Amino acid sequence: MLSTQGLGVGYAGQTLLGPLDLHLSAGRLVCLLGANGAGKSTLIRTLCGMQPAIGGRVLLDGLALESLSPGERARRLAVVLTDRVDAGLLTGFELAAMGRYPYLGWNGRLSTDDRQQVRRALCVVGALELAVKPVAEMSDGERQRVMLARALAQQPGVLVLDEITAFLDLPRRIEVLHLLQRLAREQRLAILLSCHDLDLALRCADQVWLLDAQRRLHVGAPEDLVLEGRLDEAFSAAGLQFDIERGEWGMARPFGGSVRLVGQGAARIWTLRALQRIGYREVEEAELVVAAEPRGYRLMHNGSQQFFPRIGELIEAVERLEALS
Repeated sequence: MLSTQGLGVGYAGQTLLGPLDLHLSAGRLVCLLGANGAGKSTLIRTLCGMQPAIGGRVLLDGLALESLSPGERARRLAVVLTDRVDAGLLTGFELAAMGRYPYLGWNGRLSTDDRQQVRRALCVVGALELAVKPVAEMSDGERQRVMLARALAQQPGVLVLDEITAFLDLPRRIEVLHLLQRLAREQRLAILLSCHDLDLALRCADQVWLLDAQRRLHVGAPEDLVLEGRLDEAFSAAGLQFDIERGEWGMARPFGGSVRLVGQGAARIWTLRALQRIGYREVEEAELVVAAEPRGYRLMHNGSQQFFPRIGELIEAVERLEALS
């Protein structure tokens, strides 16, 4: 659906990224990841024709992007940016209906088919009840759903989204990522999402485009990039460390103590997280032993034992022991 051939990305004749040979296929959700300043937004703008390429070209349905008229481009490619849109007094339906602009005749009026397409788009993103609500009264999550509906009303083959989850809380971010995953499969859309939600991207993306600190682009399934160490390399400068076994991000920090952890299941996992937070690492043999039991947590040290019903109390006791030593 969208591809590049030797694409060079940058400003004022200076190449920041490239040459890039990329492919975005129908039915796939691709997440563009990278630290701040790596060039994600610059790449997005170049792919959408919002700024000129330094070299190479972008192809949309096999056609050079620059050869398409604005109307033809809008019927094939829809873009949603992170910027808040000043919708004035528009309702949700009226804002979503702007996506039909590439299809309107000389009089600019919506036909019955146009209105059906808008309603269908609102329904697909779960925003039909927002059709009569003023955009100015919508929450950030509601507004982003309407903006997605506007993009879908264009009936594009390619959907490009730049940091659209930036103003959303965690539940809404999860909601939007799952919605995009569903849209890619059910609508056969090729979706490119630039985002900072690393954990969510690794769980939802079919493919990841990863920009590292040297502005090199790595492409692959999220699991492959994790196992190859690309994720760790890309974000190590930001102080992040990826736990490859647990699939979680954390701050890189030196460990100050050792603990042997006994138990299994969710209680063990969350006990280990709490101990790591205060600088402990798990080892096979240690003077400090913590047992995650069905009814609480047992702390064993130098022949003495203490029992705590909650993890918070256990951690306070470990910190007291550390202070005494």
